[in-house]
Amino acid sequence: MENDCSLPAGSAPCIDERQFSIMTTGKNKSRIHCADDSLAGAVSQRACVYSGARVVLNPVTDAVHLVHGPIGCASYTWDIRGSLSSDSEMFRQSFSTDLKERDVVFGGEPKLAACIDEIVEKYHPPAIFVYSTCVVGMIGDDIIAVCKEASHRHGIEVIPVESSGFISGNKIVGYRAAGDALLKLIRPKEGETVEKTRKLNYLGEYNLGGEKWLVESYLREMGIEINVAFTGDSTVADLKKAPGACLNLVQCTGSMHWVAMSLDQEYGIPYIDVNFFGAENTAESLRKIASFYGDDEIMRRTEALIEREMKKVRPVIDRYREKLTGKRAAIYVGGAFKALAIIRQLKELGMEVMFTGTQTGKQEDYEQISSIVSEGTVVIDDANPAEIEKFLLEKDVDMMAGGVKERFLAHKLGIGFVDHNHDRKDGLAGFEGAIRFAREVYATTCSPVWERVKKNPFEEVQD
Repeated sequence: MENDCSLPAGSAPCIDERQFSIMTTGKNKSRIHCADDSLAGAVSQRACVYSGARVVLNPVTDAVHLVHGPIGCASYTWDIRGSLSSDSEMFRQSFSTDLKERDVVFGGEPKLAACIDEIVEKYHPPAIFVYSTCVVGMIGDDIIAVCKEASHRHGIEVIPVESSGFISGNKIVGYRAAGDALLKLIRPKEGETVEKTRKLNYLGEYNLGGEKWLVESYLREMGIEINVAFTGDSTVADLKKAPGACLNLVQCTGSMHWVAMSLDQEYGIPYIDVNFFGAENTAESLRKIASFYGDDEIMRRTEALIEREMKKVRPVIDRYREKLTGKRAAIYVGGAFKALAIIRQLKELGMEVMFTGTQTGKQEDYEQISSIVSEGTVVIDDANPAEIEKFLLEKDVDMMAGGVKERFLAHKLGIGFVDHNHDRKDGLAGFEGAIRFAREVYATTCSPVWERVKKNPFEEVQD
């Protein structure tokens, strides 16, 4: 097959099969490969199917999250997101069936049923999400049947999350499994109805560092109420009210677009994409929401809010732009909506994005990214650490925005780093978040420490 992939001069991917997952804007004739299963041996950044389901559902605060599998899978539990709760802390507890070799041979269904019974007796949760893992997919436990029997036995929602890793090697499949579970939870029982309201649902918002509460305060000032967020600071009872909303906002498109489309088809709730990272994105999103309601008073309140907040933001951005103009940046994050927001914020600060990528971007996402970055920017899907290191050095990057796995790589290379991961505790959304982000970018990029750190850590130290 002809190689249409054009990498920077003198470059080659570390693994041949990865060449079509890396492109350079302005040079490529073919579309980037994405949404493929992670390549075995590449140690890619894309997480497993179970983790994709878990990060979406975990912020449901009063539900029990039971991992059906070996105890190692349950390590991906406590504080996996920086999600905050206004009430229940049940979602922070760790529950596992702790499958052993004997269970693998003889089956784990009896152990799962016993665990559910024990959880209900001790904690009385309104719902239990039961996650399947790779081992469960291998031995063939019927978690759907076990959950159905347990639900009848205890009179609560016991919902299977079919997130076995043997389904796929792609985290995005886990998003779909979580979406299926949410739709099962919110679907009204036969004969039940959910009253329609003028409230909206906020999809793909996980209340990291209290970001949901911040956006909620903006909307309240505009005269709009949030019905329920999927899933930040949500409860089982709140989620069951979801069909009563008049509009769905979609922030994390990777995890929630399919859910939004399903809610539109099943309940007639339209959706719009929003992005509250960055001052300009926040203002644009608030205007889109106000426009949907078509209310003059809501529009007036919205413009007053934006004008007030932008007066606070602009001087700060201008001040940091003087220091940051011309600096070179890299971005590697989980979702494309976040990458697009960060690109826009860095450009507002006068920085040039030299390298960017995501774990879960789609073709249309990468096309949008390519359209807003400069020619010659490297765009990569599902990168591995060797590729990230290669392009950070090749592009002489001054600052990187990414997740927890990229922090240490950047620091070892003498590159400033801004944490934009899902387990962070500082909110970066809204107008306040834009100021905080700009401050962090300046502090790490212009820190004097980098003058004393070798860009190449493997270079021999000279006396």
